[in-house]
Amino acid sequence: MNNQRMPVLFLGHGSPMNALAEDSVAKTMTELGRALPKPKAILMISAHWMTKGTWVTSMQNPKTIHDFYGFPQALFDVQYPAPGSPKLAQDVQQLIVDPKIGADDNDWGLDHGTWSVLKHVYPAADIPVVQLSLDMSQTPDYHFALGEQLQPLRDQGVLIMGSGNIVHNLRRLSWETNAKPFEWSMEFDEWVKTQALNRNFKALTSEALNTEAGRLSIPTPDHYLPLLYILGASTAKDELVFDVEGIQNASISMRSLRFTS
Repeated sequence: MNNQRMPVLFLGHGSPMNALAEDSVAKTMTELGRALPKPKAILMISAHWMTKGTWVTSMQNPKTIHDFYGFPQALFDVQYPAPGSPKLAQDVQQLIVDPKIGADDNDWGLDHGTWSVLKHVYPAADIPVVQLSLDMSQTPDYHFALGEQLQPLRDQGVLIMGSGNIVHNLRRLSWETNAKPFEWSMEFDEWVKTQALNRNFKALTSEALNTEAGRLSIPTPDHYLPLLYILGASTAKDELVFDVEGIQNASISMRSLRFTS
């Protein structure tokens, strides 16, 4: 078991096709996996598991979920056979006493928000992975507070990861990956970077939708909320590193960040 305090990461996952990519983002994620201390287990908060109430996967062998359509068969053929961790699921339930965290031992698994990034970071799929759902009925403060309660897992060898996108507007999407980003997408992405560097987490939970750029960047909260868990699980002593920067398809930020002790 690794007793070193683990970092916490937010990874921009973008299009499901990034799972098959061999570009600079994929290369960075691969290098990141080699540089990180090997975790005992991974707790993933993905943008793609939206629920009523908060749930944690507790099965021993989570299935690979292909929660998309209209993509090439090669993407549907991808499997990420990482084991689950009923023990970690139980630890999460014991750590968060309010609210009560439900255990899912059958319905969910590992969605593409999880495996599309882990396929690059930990391609061997040999580290247990547990997912924590997003209760979409709750406020941003709720999600940040859950991140705070998860913080002790870092000292137990657990790597806490969020997967989403700081800017995620599919209605304004360009099908060209390297299309020129919209001004508003660059504005909001830079605003988030500045607030994170200044540790102004209150702004990131309560002021993100105060501007037109913010409202265009977060038309729905699902891809933004995983970031709040990572902010909550960080500490004031952590160093903040931006592993990936840049915007794909004009309206999807691939910004990935890491708080490391």
